[in-house]
Amino acid sequence: MSAAAFSRQVARSALRTSTRNTFSTSTRHAFRQSGRRFYSSEPPKPSSGSGPALGALAGLAVVGGGYYFYQSQNGSPKVFNPTKEDYQKVYNEIAGRLEEKDDYDDGSYGPVLVRLAWHASGTYDKETKTGGSNGATMRFAPEGDHGANAGLKHARDFLEPVKAKFPWITYSDLWTLAGACAIQEMQGPVVPWRPGRADKEAAACTPDGRLPDAAQGTKHLRDIFYRMGFNDQEIVALAGAHALGRCHTDRSGFDGPWTFSPTVLTNDYYTLLLDEKWHIRKWDGPKQYEDKTKGLMMLPADYALIEDKAMKPWVQKYAKDNDLFFKDFSEVVVKLFELGVPFKEGSERMTFKPTNA
Repeated sequence: MSAAAFSRQVARSALRTSTRNTFSTSTRHAFRQSGRRFYSSEPPKPSSGSGPALGALAGLAVVGGGYYFYQSQNGSPKVFNPTKEDYQKVYNEIAGRLEEKDDYDDGSYGPVLVRLAWHASGTYDKETKTGGSNGATMRFAPEGDHGANAGLKHARDFLEPVKAKFPWITYSDLWTLAGACAIQEMQGPVVPWRPGRADKEAAACTPDGRLPDAAQGTKHLRDIFYRMGFNDQEIVALAGAHALGRCHTDRSGFDGPWTFSPTVLTNDYYTLLLDEKWHIRKWDGPKQYEDKTKGLMMLPADYALIEDKAMKPWVQKYAKDNDLFFKDFSEVVVKLFELGVPFKEGSERMTFKPTNA
């Protein structure tokens, strides 16, 4: 392990175990100025779409029993039955590349991979049994161009070299495995995962409007999440993912991070939401809230959680108990990533060893 990688690992471990009380106003200011690793105001550089073309890998499909059929680049058919060890190799490949570009956002692709897996899965409709992670239809227009998916090309391009190295895995499985990997590698809870998703064609793209609109309130959130099969508690638990990453004006129109450690998963999203004095930011962008330091932001949909009588108690529970948040967050993420997936009966979830453990 390089000295830089070791330093990053030590820093993140320290962040996970620290309490929120260590962030006094003066300390927060110093923390924000300490480098882009944890807090960066620089926009991401345009993605170059790295990775070899995969046009030769046509015909990839799950054929039952965990077997994958695909056409290799030399044109010969291949049937592969991956083991847990094979999936751990995919996991390790993703984990090993998360911080390869210091100039991307806060120094990690982890948050955008979580968002990719989330948005690929969150299109599910329990009534029509359409959408969800089974299909990876964000590869195609118009779904890839939906406003809610702006910026996710960075994540999809990031995973192309992984797909090239492990051509037997479907995009649908790769994207959700990447989400589970990113959560664990950013000091989050273990997220059990299982394969079995098949890629679909463009005809299966879902209509726009199935993902949450951050400018809306809890009525909208319930409309969106109830459609998937979630309840109020699960909505609040999933919102904890906002501890990671940041908004970009060139993607969502909003700007800034939710927490002071956007590459480390903690329950700080909830504590900050409750404890800070949020006021509407005066700027030429969409309505959003900022704290008194003007360093953090909350979206209207975030602030709505503490205005809702049914949801606020869950915000309070997770703010007080990080272990409870981790437990519930892991469970709801597993549910999200598996919505509508026709797993083989008896298929078991796997747990992967984090590389930073």
